[in-house]
Amino acid sequence: MSGRWIFLAVALSAIAADQAVKAWVRAALVERESIGSPWPGVFEITLTYNDGIAFGMLRGAGVLLAPIALAIVLVAAIYSFRHSYQGRAIHFAMGALAGGAVGNLIDRLWLGKVTDMFWFRWIDFPVFNVADACITVSAVMMMLVWTFEPKVAPAPQESEPAAELPNAETPQADSRNEA
Repeated sequence: MSGRWIFLAVALSAIAADQAVKAWVRAALVERESIGSPWPGVFEITLTYNDGIAFGMLRGAGVLLAPIALAIVLVAAIYSFRHSYQGRAIHFAMGALAGGAVGNLIDRLWLGKVTDMFWFRWIDFPVFNVADACITVSAVMMMLVWTFEPKVAPAPQESEPAAELPNAETPQADSRNEA
């Protein structure tokens, strides 16, 4: 599967999973209500809303962040499409980044705030959602790929003729002696 298809498949899957989980939680719970804990005292599914960005920063600025989300999606798509020769991991990461950004953007535009539901109560970690997880995983993947994956140069385009170099074994005519 080419890098472009990986990007698109991961982005669309992230958006679909994020929106499906958010719709389910909004239908099943009222704000601040929790579903029976999968791990009591450790992890809960609790409906909350965030009208800012991660960790509750920039409260009330959610809709104003739409252009930033669109820019992130555009940069991720352009990077993935222009670097199609790179390994699958970077395309997966870019797709997860774009999908997460779009997932939260849909909430911001539709609700004016982002739906969050996953809460690691044991460490009192801020409540987050599938889109947030995708963005975080993509950031970690990008750091790992750009740190440890060997650098790969793009293959030359077939429309660009390679510069012909003289063969070292072929004697070259000396123009000074021919006159």
